[in-house]
Formats: sequence, structure tokens, C-alpha cells
Amino acid sequence: MVTRGDVDYEGSIEIPQDLVEAAGLWPGEKVLVASVTTGNRFETYVLVGPAGTGQIIINGGAAHLIKQGERVVIMSFALDDKPIVAKRVICNELNEIIA
Repeated sequence: MVTRGDVDYEGSIEIPQDLVEAAGLWPGEKVLVASVTTGNRFETYVLVGPAGTGQIIINGGAAHLIKQGERVVIMSFALDDKPIVAKRVICNELNEIIA
């Protein structure tokens, strides 16, 4: 769930460190962000925020596309010569991990 947007920042999506670690994301990693609410989507990079805050912040021009209160899916992709097992982190409306 997006908790805030900041159009005056140059870009990125801020994700709390605990969620970044649970999902296996890297700081600066390219991600695809899709709004379940509106269908809007964009690519950006991960900015790690403080753990335990539940704050998902959309920065830069993308904050015009996806706004506070929208439910989002944040996807990363990888290429490997072995099969990749998808990792899913499901959160509630407070961005607490539930599955």
C-alpha cells in the first residue's frame, strides 16, 4: 500500500529495509511497480527506508501515476541458467508481512 508520494524527489520507490530483505531486493535494483487500484505502472529503482515503518513512498514523476492509498505490486526480475523460484511477500494495508 502506497503511504506517500513526493513529486519533488528525482525518482525511486522507498521500501522499508525489513520488506526489502524479506523480498530479497537490493538497494538500487530496478523494479516494476504496478497499481492494482488503477492499473498504472512504471519502472524505477529501490531506495531502502527505515525498517518497521511500513512506509512505501513513490518519488518523482511517478507520484503522479500512483498515489497514496493505492495497492501496488512491486516486481523484480532475474536471469539465470538455473530455474528461478519466485519469491512472494504479501502485506496487509499497513505493509506488515502476512504471508
